[in-house]
Amino acid sequence: MSAFFPRHSVAWKLEEPAAFRRLSLSLVEMAVITGVVLRLLRPLILARTGASWLMVGGFYAFVAVLLCLMATTHLGNYPVRQWTWRVPAFVGIEVAAEMLTSLALIALHRETLGATALADFHDWPAMAMRTLLYRAGVLFTFALALAGVVQLVRYLLLKHEHRGHTVAAVHEERVREEHEHQQQHQRPGLDEGSR
Repeated sequence: MSAFFPRHSVAWKLEEPAAFRRLSLSLVEMAVITGVVLRLLRPLILARTGASWLMVGGFYAFVAVLLCLMATTHLGNYPVRQWTWRVPAFVGIEVAAEMLTSLALIALHRETLGATALADFHDWPAMAMRTLLYRAGVLFTFALALAGVVQLVRYLLLKHEHRGHTVAAVHEERVREEHEHQQQHQRPGLDEGSR
């Protein structure tokens, strides 16, 4: 009984991740911060750029880069197989946060429609749809490309370390274990039938 309940306790030291690391682990917090920051920057930058197509294009490129950077910061904490639900969730939460911020800016008469005109509440649904399509297009394309790069780098690292046989070896080991497991379960049935 003493093995289950030791007489002496052991001091455990837990290491907490840094603040930004903890933040990057949270899907909701990363997406909300991204949405709010992008929507608050939008009227500020568009008001300064005026109607210059080059400056507006530069702004949308900046939005795409910031969006991909924040998504990468979050996705880098998780395996690629979890990205199939994390990327759509990130897009949905980011757009929701951005459009709620947009409603507040419309109420304060600070939301722009394009570079110069002020947006009104009747413009909001079309703005929300454009925002959703743009963010989803950028992030889905980027996540697919990033997943491809991650898998390629993993393959090249394994090949460089002369571990190209690793996947085949793991598969063979699982098949062997499954075969042994099946044989162990078949033996008791045969022994009982022979009695």
